[in-house]
Amino acid sequence: MNTVFWFRRDLRLFNNHALYQAIDNGCKDAIFFITEQQWQRHGVASIQIDLLKRRLNFLGQLLADNGITLHIIEAGNYAGCVQQLSEFCQRHSVTQLFANKEYEINEVERDNAFLHHADKLKVSVTLFDGDVVAPPGTVLNQSGEMFKVFTPFKNAWLKQYQDTHFYFQAPPTMFSPIPWQGSALLTGDDSSHKWPVDDASLSQICARFISDKLLSYKDQRDIPSIKGTSGLSPYLALGIVSVQQLIALVQQQYVDALSSSKSNLFTWVNELVWREFYRHLIVAYPKLNKYNNFNEKYDPVKWRTDEADFTAWCEGKTGYPLVDAAMRQLIQTGWMHNRLRMVVASFLTKHLLIDWRKGERFFMQHLIDGDLASNNGGWQWAASTGCDAQPYFRIFNPITQSERFDPDGHFIRKYIPELENVPNKQIHFPHEYLAKSGKAKAVYWPAIVDHKTARLRALDAFKV
Repeated sequence: MNTVFWFRRDLRLFNNHALYQAIDNGCKDAIFFITEQQWQRHGVASIQIDLLKRRLNFLGQLLADNGITLHIIEAGNYAGCVQQLSEFCQRHSVTQLFANKEYEINEVERDNAFLHHADKLKVSVTLFDGDVVAPPGTVLNQSGEMFKVFTPFKNAWLKQYQDTHFYFQAPPTMFSPIPWQGSALLTGDDSSHKWPVDDASLSQICARFISDKLLSYKDQRDIPSIKGTSGLSPYLALGIVSVQQLIALVQQQYVDALSSSKSNLFTWVNELVWREFYRHLIVAYPKLNKYNNFNEKYDPVKWRTDEADFTAWCEGKTGYPLVDAAMRQLIQTGWMHNRLRMVVASFLTKHLLIDWRKGERFFMQHLIDGDLASNNGGWQWAASTGCDAQPYFRIFNPITQSERFDPDGHFIRKYIPELENVPNKQIHFPHEYLAKSGKAKAVYWPAIVDHKTARLRALDAFKV
């Protein structure tokens, strides 16, 4: 064994340029480290860990079918990764290691620590930017700095790639099949069973979204009661599908997808560019990895420490039906509709004036698609502390958001069946209706905060 591939959040055989390069260099062995302690420290959701382990089981078999052995190694944490990898390379006389980069600060420090050992072991390490289209640091303003506003970043990104035709690179010649041994380390809790992990199913999901939903995505993406989104975020978070792969699929059907940025067609691609933006930010501003405000202006904001209010938010018992239904969706399914992520984040940070960091960590602990860059970026956007964030004086009204995006209450009734008999008009804030019917306390909990009062309190708090 001379050449090894190190899997991280790039759990795919096909459309994995780094792996292809490794195979071209004779790679017949790959490794993945189980780091339960590190995942716990990072607050990784159990449902995401289950999805990861199920995918690794599939990937191990797929690799074996192509003559590559996937070694599953228990390492505990990133320090254990470095030690175990060093010993593995020494034991098997490894001379070449290939991998895709991870951009978070703990992961960068892990890689730097191994590079120190690699020099001593005479192991050549080659790292690729397989999680993005544009490598961090390659989309800059005229001063050579990272953009602090999304739209100029997007325009610069498009200038670089709008004429690029993305394609599926032909895989290299593989090897004769070998048995897949499996591993007890890949035993999960099956909490992610509703999410398929095989390539055939994922190929169908991608194709169906692009052919059936892409053109209507702009009009339907904000309606939580229908499946108007792609549902691909968990697979992007673990690198089961790649951004380049998705753009290539879009271009197969819509050749000019990147050159028509003002069309409905581009709306979903725009979300992929936002994903890139947040990844570039955590590289350019490492403080984001440490849960610091991007905009230091708001460091003096005095957040409330009210555990009762925070618990009510976590449990979906705020008395605002759309907020409560969204939180129940998260707890029950491990996923939340993107529009609702903004609504509940705004509610926590503005209505309850509770530190965005608490919400960000809670999301990571429950989301099947949790990833630091996007989660941190989204929360700081809602809290008005981030890069190109929502201005502090724009505060989502959860009642009008409900009336606009769930007008008939279909989503609310799905997750709050207690309100199933409340008329459409009253379901968005049913307290007066329930009080008149004499069922208020028995059916639904009271609102923990008054919207107008909370709004004024938030406006005052952000005047720093």
